[in-house]
Amino acid sequence: MSAVRSSMAGSALEKTLRIIEELSAPGGPHRLAEVAAASGVPKSSTYRILASLVEQGYAVTDGEGSYGIGLRLRSVAAGVCAERPGGITELLEFLHRGTGHAVHLALRHGAALTYIREAGSGRSFRSPARLGMSAALHSTAIGRSVLAHLPPQEAQALCRAAGAPAYAPGELGAVREHGYALDDAEDGGAGAGAGSGSGSPALRCLAAPVFGHDGAPVGGISLTAAAALTTRAELERFSPALLEAARGVELLLRRG
Repeated sequence: MSAVRSSMAGSALEKTLRIIEELSAPGGPHRLAEVAAASGVPKSSTYRILASLVEQGYAVTDGEGSYGIGLRLRSVAAGVCAERPGGITELLEFLHRGTGHAVHLALRHGAALTYIREAGSGRSFRSPARLGMSAALHSTAIGRSVLAHLPPQEAQALCRAAGAPAYAPGELGAVREHGYALDDAEDGGAGAGAGSGSGSPALRCLAAPVFGHDGAPVGGISLTAAAALTTRAELERFSPALLEAARGVELLLRRG
């Protein structure tokens, strides 16, 4: 590669990294003009770089000129955190050992969630949630904990777009009040995954949201148990530990 081409490539990489830094700054999502001004990259170049980041899943856009960090970037950050002592994987394992239940971490990507970490799944039963699997927000306890902390109109719009019925008045408010969402097998709950499926054991799932720098929900963590072995009251007894773990995940994601 010639010196000129090498300089051009380095310049493009530097611009991309500065734009990513601005996307990760508190107060997002950020307007295109704000990202361009803060990163010092011309607006036309900023638009092209953001479009490429959105296409690759490293950024997300609302289609109206605002951008935020995407699932792939959050997953990279989570992976970095998990590699160091006291990281996310260790935190989830600690929660599993303290409760005896399967633990999952999922991050939001638009109207869906993707499972990126787990602890204890399959040791006492097989959860329908799988690493790398995506599920609609409305179909999981983690998703409902996220929906409950979105603006009401946005939450209902996401449900309609997925073909799901709107939540009854106060239903998501109850989730906000408690701080967690519960899928109860007796009420047809879908557990940690996208549904128990034919032949799968009935599950109960308790989930708490995880918030980003700007206070918006970016995903959540959950405890999942076989309904035949764990009552609703027994699972809800672990809600303080779950909420504390969710705050720990938030701190690790922010440091990443």
